[in-house]
Amino acid sequence: MRMAKVPRERAEELRRRIQALDGLRKDVRILEDGEDVLIPLREGFEDHMAHRLGVEVVQGEPRSRSFYVPPFEQVQRDLALPKYLEGYLPRKWELLGDVLVIRIPSELAGIRYQVAGSYAKVLGARTVCQEVGAVTGVHRTPQVEVVWGDGTETVHKENGILYKLDVAKVMFSSGNVAEKRRMSMLDCSGEVVVDMFAGIGYFTLPLAVHARAKKVVACEINPVAFGYLTENVPLNRVEGVVQPFLGDNRDLPGEGFADRVLMGYVGTTHEFLPKAFSLVRPGGIIHYHETCPIDEWPQRPLRRLREGAQGRRLEILHQEEVKSYAPAISHYVIDVKVLD
Repeated sequence: MRMAKVPRERAEELRRRIQALDGLRKDVRILEDGEDVLIPLREGFEDHMAHRLGVEVVQGEPRSRSFYVPPFEQVQRDLALPKYLEGYLPRKWELLGDVLVIRIPSELAGIRYQVAGSYAKVLGARTVCQEVGAVTGVHRTPQVEVVWGDGTETVHKENGILYKLDVAKVMFSSGNVAEKRRMSMLDCSGEVVVDMFAGIGYFTLPLAVHARAKKVVACEINPVAFGYLTENVPLNRVEGVVQPFLGDNRDLPGEGFADRVLMGYVGTTHEFLPKAFSLVRPGGIIHYHETCPIDEWPQRPLRRLREGAQGRRLEILHQEEVKSYAPAISHYVIDVKVLD
């Protein structure tokens, strides 16, 4: 498996930094290798992220930590359900700070309080929320109800960033964690960045804290999300970097001043491309997100980018799938440089 090879004298420091970036595998032992230490890495922790920390990635022989029991197995042991019910236990969940968001199937509805309490105990959650519908509307409002515990406001830490939010009022997708890490690994020194769909600061904060942007103009139309954005800026000590803007990003004043424009939204993102191109200066970069049928990738997003550019020349810098979105549909990102 992949391991970070680090000098013994810096092992604890680098272990903490890798863990802060959610790159540490906790079910495998840290090993000694002469004067070096081998730190096991999670699959989503890419080599370039390790190299940015100044460490070498090597292949190592994993040694399991015998005392580690995966959380799902702990829940199984704690509930001790009959086999026909045990098969319905959720194997996926989202732990945001100390609030757990989970889908408990209807087959377990009669014991959902007991099930929720077990997951809370194992995962250290204060509150457990049940997803009852998809994120909806322009404001991207989640549909959840509290099953166990009390209080849905929390502070979630991801990639060394603190996000304060109310899980019942604003969305938070951990599925974008790799893309948020990628943004945090950019070198935006001296750059003015516009985040057209800032939310509570999903991408704004990594760009301000880790990517060292000079200024991030963070646009958000949802007053509730905007309120948390304004709280998260001082929480992460980037008051001098982030400039929050409440309202439709198409009303943001100014043209041709942005070195980088981030369009981290899906659904109708292409409708905002004319504004993005009006904001970006020659030589600047647009990070364009779109949900797209897999059989239309990358042709449809590229066509929409060319249409939005209105004759400006583009250079494709990067393109990849962010995550699966629905059957035969994925969430993609394309980075383009606007040449003139």
